[in-house]
Order: sequence, then C-alpha cells, then structure tokens
Amino acid sequence: MQQQPQRFRTLFISDLHLGTKGAQAEALLEFLKQHEADTIYLVGDIIDGWRLRSSWYWPQHHNDVVQKLLRQARKGARIVYVPGNHDEFLREFCGNLFGSIEVCDSLVHEAADGRRYLVIHGDAFDMVVRHARWLAFLGDWAYVMALALSTRINVVRRKMGFTYWSLSAWAKARVKNAVNYIGNFEETLAAEAARHEVDGVICGHIHSAAIRDFEDFTYINTGDWVESCTAVVEHENGRMELIHWAPFSTVLNAGRVPAVRLPSRHAA
Repeated sequence: MQQQPQRFRTLFISDLHLGTKGAQAEALLEFLKQHEADTIYLVGDIIDGWRLRSSWYWPQHHNDVVQKLLRQARKGARIVYVPGNHDEFLREFCGNLFGSIEVCDSLVHEAADGRRYLVIHGDAFDMVVRHARWLAFLGDWAYVMALALSTRINVVRRKMGFTYWSLSAWAKARVKNAVNYIGNFEETLAAEAARHEVDGVICGHIHSAAIRDFEDFTYINTGDWVESCTAVVEHENGRMELIHWAPFSTVLNAGRVPAVRLPSRHAA
C-alpha cells in the first residue's frame, strides 16, 4: 500500500538548478511525492538559465519535476515563484501569473503563529553577483567541476556502504573564506529584515541550509537540490523545520552495499 504524503502548511524549496547535470531531480521528485503543502514557495534558481544558454540539457526527470509542481497547483496548492540569478530571465514577469503560478521578486509570508518572513532568493545581497558577474560565472564553472568530482566520490562511497555525501558542502563548512562569506550574507539579510520590519528572512542562493535564531531575527536558508537536498517546511502551528532528505532518499543511496561491521577485539 502506498504511503500517504505528509502534509504541511507551507513548503519552501530553492536552487533546484534544473537544466544541469548536477540537479538531483529524481531525489526531489521522490521528496515531492512524500511531502505536500497548501502553499509552495520556489525560492529561486529553479531553472538554470546560465547553463541552458551554453548547452541544452533537459532530461525527462527534470520535466517530471515541473509536471509534479503543476499538478500540485491544479490540485489547489498555491505556488509562488521567486526568481533568482540563474533564472533571472523570469524577473521581467514579476507580478504576473504563469497559469496558476505567481511570479514575485520578493514577498512577505505570514506564518500560522503570526511571525512574518521576507521571502527572497538572496542574490541581490551577494556582492560578487552584483558587481563582478565574470567572477560569478568563473565560480559557477569551478562549482560544476566540484560536483562532477563529488559524483565520482559517491559512486565509491555507495560501494563501501556509505550514504550520499557532498564534497562542496563539506568544503564550504571548513574553508575560512566560505564560512566568512556565509556569515556576511546572513548579517546583510538580517539588516534587510529590519528594514522591512519582519521577524525573519527565508532565502536560498548560497546552497547552505540553515535555521538560525538571533536575538530578534530568524535566518532561514532552504539550501539546494544539487548538493545537500534540503527543504524547509512550516507546520500547522507555524513551526519551521529544515528537512535533510539525502539520508532518507532511496534514489541517492541506490546501489549502496550495506557496510559490514567487523568483530570488535578486546585486549586480554
């Protein structure tokens, strides 16, 4: 018997990067089949226009993700698309509807507990994207190379009985400049939240999922579906939760050989 999907008040996902080989579209489809919501926010970089302009890549499972979201809209879910820098071509349509999908540059989401969150992709607060686009494109190329290496590492890991692991996410957490960059990004968005007089920000862009509570501000980053495979859900009481899907995904862990535990040795 097929298990009924778990239902939430709101679902936030970002940085799918459909149109690239690194997009974990099959894992996302698996996730969407098991998680539904009254409102779904697509918080930018859903389609990777940068990559599609240089070479066309659109396999069936990428199309399946789009069709799944459209089916959710037909079943009554409200879907809001907040474009990012990789799908910035959609920003000229902000304020319009694509079928039943709303396109907005940013908006304020009011949770069930009354807390108000600014929903925005976040690239507007990235100085590299704003002022050195050539460097952003160079970084994008290096990122693709890291993902290709990560794919090969995970083939070996599965054969050894280990679960899915992201090389670039691991490096971000340990390289000082990346850590400082993430910290500065969070501080900048905190200032933007104060300017809008809201209780928090929900964003994407930097592929670093987090929920952090500060003194009078909550920073929420939805992560991505290239490296970490994460999403944020709002429960019926307004509580926000970050879901890490990779450990539970049969798609990402397919072909994994269960690790054999060696007998322990005790000193005589």
